[in-house]
Amino acid sequence: SVMTSPGPAVQIGYEVVMFYKITLEDGSVVESNFDADPIRFRVGDGTFDPGMEMALLGQTRGKHESLLIGPEIAFGYPDENAVITMPKSDFPADMQVNEQSLVSFTTPTGDSAYGVILEDLGDSYKVDLNHPLAGHTFTFEYKILDVIYP
Repeated sequence: SVMTSPGPAVQIGYEVVMFYKITLEDGSVVESNFDADPIRFRVGDGTFDPGMEMALLGQTRGKHESLLIGPEIAFGYPDENAVITMPKSDFPADMQVNEQSLVSFTTPTGDSAYGVILEDLGDSYKVDLNHPLAGHTFTFEYKILDVIYP
């Protein structure tokens, strides 16, 4: 039988085509594309946290693995300074806002930021700007379909 090469190993700057799933401690699935189209991204472009990308480095096509990733590797621990109060006038008038809803908005520097509404304070909201996975240990499952040289 002919041995087929697994192809290039993942490095920063290479493109990877893969399925992935992120599962929290309680078994709830945060994101998964195993039942949809695979994602194609360039390693190092910010699609995934660098701590998650580290798991992919050196892997080749066909690799299918699940690993636990803790806060010290990926999204860090919640920062109490990231819990802020924002006037309701800062939110778009048509935005549906409820407690625990995830909202996205653009920072003054033009970046996208996400926050979770913790509390309705009347004329303002208490918003947690920590990454939703901060403080969590989660399972990162991936299956690499292809690795493409830059």
